[in-house]
This record gives sequence, structure tokens and C-alpha cells, in this order.
Amino acid sequence: MAQREWENEEQHGGAQEEQGGASTPDSTGKSAAVKKRQDKILAAVREKGFATIEALAKTFQVTPQTIRRDINMLTREGLLHRYHGGAGLESSTENLTYSDRKILYRQEKRRIAAMVAAHIPDHASLFINIGTTTEEVARALHSHQRLRVITNNLNVAGILAGYDNVEVIIAGGLIRHRDCGIIGEATIDFIQQFKVDYGIIGISGIDLDGTLLDFDFREVRAARAIIDNSRKTFLVADHSKFGRNAMVRLADITEIDALFTDALPPMALREKLEAADVSYYVADQD
Repeated sequence: MAQREWENEEQHGGAQEEQGGASTPDSTGKSAAVKKRQDKILAAVREKGFATIEALAKTFQVTPQTIRRDINMLTREGLLHRYHGGAGLESSTENLTYSDRKILYRQEKRRIAAMVAAHIPDHASLFINIGTTTEEVARALHSHQRLRVITNNLNVAGILAGYDNVEVIIAGGLIRHRDCGIIGEATIDFIQQFKVDYGIIGISGIDLDGTLLDFDFREVRAARAIIDNSRKTFLVADHSKFGRNAMVRLADITEIDALFTDALPPMALREKLEAADVSYYVADQD
């Protein structure tokens, strides 16, 4: 199908089905009914690897135009990849751009960040790594007193530099221009000089078997050093990370101390977390 046809259908097609289940939209502009259907579409594609528009329309009893619009939205969010006639899993080798990631699920990330900040006491030492959710955590720490933060994220450093009550230490290394992350051997060597109270890390994907996944092996090595040199590790991840693909393994989810998210994790992950006595916290909805 031509791109213009896809765009027209995204704007006009399937509106009738959505209006039937209309509710207050979330930060992505989706109603609860649309979000529920799209979550089920994601689950169906992840189970089979590929699903046709025709099959999805029949399963969810909506028009093909509605399914195409759903696939377009999920593709923009980096959760699916659109193919002719259907949808498959998103790339495991390339992440969304930083500007796109910064916008997606912004309100959810802010709720997660506020919840994390409530678990950080004054006078604590922290690592904060690369990621748009960890940047929201940095913003949420504005009222804390006498924190010492070590980071390999220039965006985090810039946020915290405006807080008189926070001492910021920046890791050395190579600056990754696309998101101002700092990576490389010098970064790892720097991180390994410290032992802090809390390590706050983001992640690109969480496999349903509990594997934490990312796209850049250099970023993963820095995050691994943070886990190894933190007394407690807090993982921050919005719901879109559950089941998402990426090619580089960071750790198993049982190696963290707590998961902070905005939606209840899938059952397989909850069972794994509970068996390993790993806490998980779900942010309240606005």
C-alpha cells in the first residue's frame, strides 16, 4: 500500500470502532480501548513473529483500516515494524532516535521518576545512567538534600547542575552525540572507582524470560559496571519495554533490587521477580 493511503487511513479509517470505546486519552493520545487492542496486537505479533492485517482484523473484529492505523502508531513508537500486508517485530539492532524517545510516554516516565525519587533518601550517593527515563528521575530529585550523583549522561548532569543541593560528578569517556551519553573504556574505569548507595539504570528492552537488553554494547558495559558497584540497583522502565527486542544482553532482571514501571509487568516477569524476591512498583495513574 502507498504511504499516502496509509496516512489517510491513519487519520480517517477505523474511527467508528474507536469512538465506541472512547475514554480519556493517555499521553500518547490513545483511549483505553485503543491501548488495550494495541497491547493485544503487540502480544500476537511477539508470539508469532509476524501477523497479517487480515488475520488481526478478524481476531479483533475491526476493519483492516483500523489495524493499519494501529500498526502505524506502534511502528512510530518503535514497538513493531510495518511490512507489506502485516507487521513484524521491531529491529533488534537499532533504537529509536533520542528525540522520539524523549517524547514517547513522557507522562508515564514522569510518574515513574516521582516514585523513584520517593525511595531515595537525602544524603545518598547515586549512579544515574543513560536514558530518557533516568533523565526524568534526575528532574524529580530537585527537592532532595545533599545528594552526590555520578553520571555518564550529560543531559542528567545538565539537569542536576541547576540544583544547589546536588553534587554532580561526570564520568570521562567518548560522548555519543545522538543522546549525550558517555561511553567507552574510560567510562567503565571511572565508574569502577566508586561504590554508591543506589544505581539508577534505564533499559531498552526486557525479554519475557527476564533478560535486560540494549542496543549498544558499550552502553551495556557501563550499565553493568553501575550494577556491580551499587549497593542497590533500581531499574526504571515504562510498559513499552516489556517484551521489546534488542540484541545486547545486560543482565538478568533478578540481579536488580527493584523495578519501577507504569503498568503491571506480564505474568511471566512477575513470577520471576517474586521468586527472586525483587520488588516491583507500579506508578499511580493520573
